Amino acid sequence: MNAATHHGSTTCGRRGGMAFAVLGVLLAVLLAVDLLTGDSGMSPRDLIAALSGRGEGAPLAGTILGIRATRAAVAVIVGAALSAGGLQMQTVFRNPLADPYLLGISSGASLGAALMMLGLPLLGAGLSSTALSLGIAGAAWVGAAAVLVAVGIVSRWVKNILGVLIIGVMFGYVASAIIQILQYLSSAESLKLFSLWSMGAIGNVTAPKAVVMAVIVAAGLVLAVISIKPLNLLLLGEDYARSMGLDVRRSRTLIFTSVTLLAGTTTAFCGPVGFIGLAVPHVARMIFANADHRVLLPGSIVVGMDMMLVCDILAKNLVLPVNSITALMGIPVILWVIFRNLRIV
Repeated sequence: MNAATHHGSTTCGRRGGMAFAVLGVLLAVLLAVDLLTGDSGMSPRDLIAALSGRGEGAPLAGTILGIRATRAAVAVIVGAALSAGGLQMQTVFRNPLADPYLLGISSGASLGAALMMLGLPLLGAGLSSTALSLGIAGAAWVGAAAVLVAVGIVSRWVKNILGVLIIGVMFGYVASAIIQILQYLSSAESLKLFSLWSMGAIGNVTAPKAVVMAVIVAAGLVLAVISIKPLNLLLLGEDYARSMGLDVRRSRTLIFTSVTLLAGTTTAFCGPVGFIGLAVPHVARMIFANADHRVLLPGSIVVGMDMMLVCDILAKNLVLPVNSITALMGIPVILWVIFRNLRIV
């Protein structure tokens, strides 16, 4: 029995190592393709010239490369953040259709952004484009955090995780109702600005914003790593986790904080990017065939990076919002999960 178990773990380890190696190589290839893709053509020779700083076209190529590198970095950050957040939420709620926005984090961030883009014009206040851009990101992040704090305060009196879910959904509905009121009262110009934000865009994030975004997401990922052991215990339910000595409420707060840093930050800077956090954890489970979060968390992060780069490449080639591409890629995965759970396939 012990020999069989050891053989099984060795096989899983080899499969995981091979999967990480392939996904790592794929990540490098996709980064190169993403840097070469854009409105203006860039050949591999131009890319080398930009990286080395040599050649006649090096200055122009360097400028183009800088813009594209920032966008590629943002795509990688978004993919890692939403994938890790989605995995945590699916484990905590033991729901394969859970995503990072389940607790109303996206609605809170959208409300914060709506107050800046729709609320300020209604009050007759105006901001410069730079101030408005920073204000939208800040307000969206505060909105996401406010929803988490509200859910956290109320959930202290709720033992059942289902109750926490219902509370989060209710807060999301309240935020959505306020947004609808603001939209009804707003001008066409303000509505267009908010509509474009809600479609999700990773190309509008400047290099300084990307640095801030990376720092906050890194903090969220650190909390996710700290939560690996609680997540493994929660796989079998909260009652089992309590019987093993886990402080469920404390772990729940740690995980929700991590998800807010991850999903709230990406929404604040890039708008709501759907389906990545919902679909990628399932793809990672298929690839690694492992439920251990010590493997599944880094696996989901790498798969999320790869998938988001693919979405960005397609979005640039097709000149479409990145949200439409993530939906087209994510929906088949979600349908497969639903059909599998219904034992149709």
